[in-house]
Amino acid sequence: MTSDATGGPILQREVRPVPLVNLLTSRMFAMTKRFLATIAVALLSSAANLHATTIGATVETPCPFGDCAARISFSYLGEFVIPTGHMENGVEFGGISGLDFDPATGHYIAISDDRSEKGPARFYELDVDLDGSGLKGVSVVKQVKLQDKNGEPFAARTVDPESIRLGRDGVYWGSEGDGKALIAPFVRVASPDGAFVREFKLPDGFAPTADKSTGIRDNLAFEDLAVAPDGDVFVGVEAALYQDGPAASLVNGSLSRIIRYDGATGEPKAQYVYPISPIPQAATKPIGGNDNGMSEIVALDDHRLLAVERSYAQGFGNNIKIFMLDLDGATDVSAIASLARTDQRIVPVRKNQVLDLRAAGLVPDNIESMAIGRAKDGSDVLILGSDNNFSTGQKTQFYAFKLLHRPQS
Repeated sequence: MTSDATGGPILQREVRPVPLVNLLTSRMFAMTKRFLATIAVALLSSAANLHATTIGATVETPCPFGDCAARISFSYLGEFVIPTGHMENGVEFGGISGLDFDPATGHYIAISDDRSEKGPARFYELDVDLDGSGLKGVSVVKQVKLQDKNGEPFAARTVDPESIRLGRDGVYWGSEGDGKALIAPFVRVASPDGAFVREFKLPDGFAPTADKSTGIRDNLAFEDLAVAPDGDVFVGVEAALYQDGPAASLVNGSLSRIIRYDGATGEPKAQYVYPISPIPQAATKPIGGNDNGMSEIVALDDHRLLAVERSYAQGFGNNIKIFMLDLDGATDVSAIASLARTDQRIVPVRKNQVLDLRAAGLVPDNIESMAIGRAKDGSDVLILGSDNNFSTGQKTQFYAFKLLHRPQS
């Protein structure tokens, strides 16, 4: 995070939307690189230096996008870890990829991305012991099996649960699909006991294809889900669709899409371009892999979201950055089949970094879940959770932050 010589925050200049113009096939990579480089220069963090290992340490972004009504600030409340191998009712706990708060119970629901291999596809009800003095514990209250359209548990590797929210008529959850097996991603509504209720419509161009000419990339698909106060549902894709350009690299970002649904009907209303940043860290192992993508979103209001960009570099670990997004003024690209082959002027979603966990002095694992909830003392909190991939080299990690300020509509 950036500060001036006095240690105070350097306020970010207003981020002005940069149009995507003439992304023709022959110039796709160069144009994408220039576009995302412009975004990266504009998105210098406006938050003050934070050493978040101290309970109560704060970070603030006073005027995201130059809009002081969007002020947001956090106070660190601690970390809690559940080690890999922990068992609940004979099934290994882990793979936490989505998280949401239930105001009716004061508990959280969390979805596992187990593909019905270690146990049935499932979500959990969690009790988070958290107040102004810090995060003290996370415990499982119960486990709920998700059911397919026939009322049966999902067969192995037919589903990849990645996100979960409480909607107006049930539990909204998303499956990433499987690009290799040509299984399409989906968003469905389940009853509290996991039974199928209904499914949202998948827009054209998202289903995987054998020749990889269009559709989702394998393991880079429906990772994000948010429900706005007005009932609209947002679904984020972790990286660009094949027809929209490349996935992120060390020099190029990626042009992802966010689908906006009518939550009541499950019909798509709009799509927006979200510019994912280039990979911030090279692998430190020879020929090691690295990536960066959007791993979760949560609604602040009807047009502002928080988004997690989660990157990994082999030999180094994860970088986790949280951005505020503003969809107001962004172009609806629903009718644009390919972002890489359009002459239409496109205004992307605005983004502003508001928290960097590494810069805060934390060592994050694979953060894939995020929820805004309430602590035991009634204060608003932001909870982050990690997917341990059921690996002994990783852990299920929860971070908690008190939300001191949040945008005012």
